[in-house]
Amino acid sequence: MLTTPERQQTPMNDKTDIETLDIVAILRQLPHRYPMLLVDRVLECRRGESIRAIKNVTYNEPFFPGHFPQRPVMPGVMIVEALAQAAGILAFMTAGALPEEAGRLYFVGIDKARFRRPVEPGDQLLLEARIVRNFKGIWQFSAQALVDGSEAATAEMMVAPEMNRAGGRRTP
Repeated sequence: MLTTPERQQTPMNDKTDIETLDIVAILRQLPHRYPMLLVDRVLECRRGESIRAIKNVTYNEPFFPGHFPQRPVMPGVMIVEALAQAAGILAFMTAGALPEEAGRLYFVGIDKARFRRPVEPGDQLLLEARIVRNFKGIWQFSAQALVDGSEAATAEMMVAPEMNRAGGRRTP
């Protein structure tokens, strides 16, 4: 359990705490690094329930020079990846594990992905994910990305632990 200032707890009631994470704590929760780390801060995480995180979208992102250079737009797959990373943090925190101990979670499914508005440099993506189900280490989430309160994307997704050498799943 992290006890450093980058992870703060605020009691909400007897059964739910809201936790926040800065970039240092996020780096402990995810194996991703630049240029693939797409979560900048966790605003609130309710273990076993939901997460709200942010991705600050800047013109310096490595995909902008080649993705519509005259009018840069964040690729939809990158928005979905940001949602999957937020969901992964929620899964690891719910399980009380870190990737270096429990192994990685892999993005294994996406359904009902919808893109409602473009995401551009200067936008701040609010990433929200809610646990729908966790069965035998396979996590199912409902997720949405918002910009200024407007829905940018939604999706249902699944993540699963990596397989160990014996063919079994490592469960976070």
